Amino acid sequence: MLLSELLDVLDRTDQITIALPDGELVPRHFHVTEVGEVTRRFIDCGGTLRQDRVINLQLWSANDYDHRLAPDKLVHILRLAQRQLGLGDLEIEVEYQGADTIQKFGLTGADGRLVLTNTATDCLAKDNCGIPAAVPVSLKNFVAKSGAGSCAPGSGCC
Repeated sequence: MLLSELLDVLDRTDQITIALPDGELVPRHFHVTEVGEVTRRFIDCGGTLRQDRVINLQLWSANDYDHRLAPDKLVHILRLAQRQLGLGDLEIEVEYQGADTIQKFGLTGADGRLVLTNTATDCLAKDNCGIPAAVPVSLKNFVAKSGAGSCAPGSGCC
């Protein structure tokens, strides 16, 4: 989700609900403790120099159970960060405290709420690493085996 998309979602809601990838909700008394830009310069395994820039939101929950961050307050914080940090319309990543360590998530919107999405690593230089390209497989000529030892739809074998 881009910053502009998050601001649009916040402008259209009266309360912030955030779901973890497993559907569990982030406690409603969460705080946004940091808004920042993270720039990462690196060389991939193929030797290509790369750079990523994202906006980082850090969420934190304390024991102040009556705390509620209103959408307009978060918009104010994000707009202040835009001005003070010169943030562009970048992708947003979210840090949230897991059971043992800080977890990093992507962010999307669904059904009127924000949803933290799982992130994964990937090789950026597969052509230089000897990793074979995925070969698409067509099932259009597939014929199911029939007779003894086969399982046909509706037969009750599985």
